[in-house]
Amino acid sequence: QVQLVESGGGLVQAGGSLRLSCAASGIIVGINAMGWYRQAPQKQRELVAVLTSGGSTNYAASVKGRFTISRDNAKNTVYLQMNSLKPEDTAVYYCRADPLKLRAEFGSWGQGTQVTVSS
Repeated sequence: QVQLVESGGGLVQAGGSLRLSCAASGIIVGINAMGWYRQAPQKQRELVAVLTSGGSTNYAASVKGRFTISRDNAKNTVYLQMNSLKPEDTAVYYCRADPLKLRAEFGSWGQGTQVTVSS
């Protein structure tokens, strides 16, 4: 079965940086599309970054230029580098395979990792 475990969240001041990690098992990161979602209190879950199997990336307008999604195939791990953080980035961040369709065979929602940005 697919398991994705997020880590690296924490409390940071506005303007700071964090790197989130997504350790994968039961799926090969290097041959699948991967993505990061986030969900803030009282808001819908939002797709913020996508990395395709071919290595191209796409970002939500709200994070473009500040966040970078990447992978380490040897570690079977996906990352989200978050720079110039803003209070509105505060959310629980989730990693998913098949990020556009969210098909069940590619996994399900995990526990996520909390990112809190203070002003």
